[in-house]
Amino acid sequence: MNYRFFLLLIVVVIASCKSQADVNQTFDDSAIFKNIAIDTLFQDKVSIRSLVVDETKIWYVADKNRYGYFDLATNKKTENKIVKDTLQLEFRSNAQTRDYVYVLSVSNPAMLYQISKKDLTTKLVYQENHEKVFFDSMQFWNNKEGIAMGDPVSTGLNVIITRDGGASWKKVPDILMPTTSAGEAAFAASNTNIVLKGSSTWIVSGGVKSRVFYSPNKGKSWTVYETPIVQGKSMTGIFTADFYNEKIGFVSGGDYENRDQNHSNKAITVDGGKTWKLVAENMAFGYASCVQYVPNSKGKGIVTVGYSGIFYSGDGGVSWKQLATDSKLNTIRFINATTAIAAGQNKMIRLQFK
Repeated sequence: MNYRFFLLLIVVVIASCKSQADVNQTFDDSAIFKNIAIDTLFQDKVSIRSLVVDETKIWYVADKNRYGYFDLATNKKTENKIVKDTLQLEFRSNAQTRDYVYVLSVSNPAMLYQISKKDLTTKLVYQENHEKVFFDSMQFWNNKEGIAMGDPVSTGLNVIITRDGGASWKKVPDILMPTTSAGEAAFAASNTNIVLKGSSTWIVSGGVKSRVFYSPNKGKSWTVYETPIVQGKSMTGIFTADFYNEKIGFVSGGDYENRDQNHSNKAITVDGGKTWKLVAENMAFGYASCVQYVPNSKGKGIVTVGYSGIFYSGDGGVSWKQLATDSKLNTIRFINATTAIAAGQNKMIRLQFK
């Protein structure tokens, strides 16, 4: 055999093996969580469904006109109320830019407030009066562009967008949104109806139909994809979603009126939401209100909270382990690869994954 050809063959074989190893690389077994340590940050008579991590501050929104933050650096809670006439405002979504936090109440009239991180001054930046208005989720792509969504008030999901840092918000015209079916809406369970990655946006629906609405260009155009998640009744469907990157995603939820049902309530995608596959059928948890990917887990680490407690998967959703039985948590956010903050009924807690 020609010597040069022999060397070239060796290089090709080594490169091929390395490439195959990269393809087969999975989440490091040594990083798979076995258990968690939990400490309570505060307790109060409160219902929390949305969290925003802002360095050491964990901003939350709640019922009875309340919003606030817990500072992990000082172990102190700051809480305020937004008073508007005699309205009982229930805030279920919040989001942030560099200088502001935004809080959005759910129902008629829906009120979106801008709150200064510097001095907590508030400003009403959007209001919608309609008997059908019900906002479910809000996120920002960057410091200038943000999006909020709610149940249909016309022919499609009610979507509003800001391009000026939250100072003003405009509705996405009905003609640009796919038509929703009668009885198709969304659930304001944990502010995870909207997921953003780069310019990509996903919105999940539930009820009579449970689908995924997708925009590749920050809300300028939309398409919609079917899912196999349980649907057909008013309280069935997708309650929560997360994407690890622009391809790998996970949706969950179930039947809120049959919260032990653990089939047709978990699905994964590897093509950006175009197609979905049910996983862990008749296994693990039932109704889930929030799902989050573990940072730096290559899309393998997933955590959910909900009626069945806290569950963890280290293999992309195929198998699950229950780490805690707490059924009162509504929402969870990671602050690093091993630490998360969760909140729900009457408390906020910190979870250390081990």
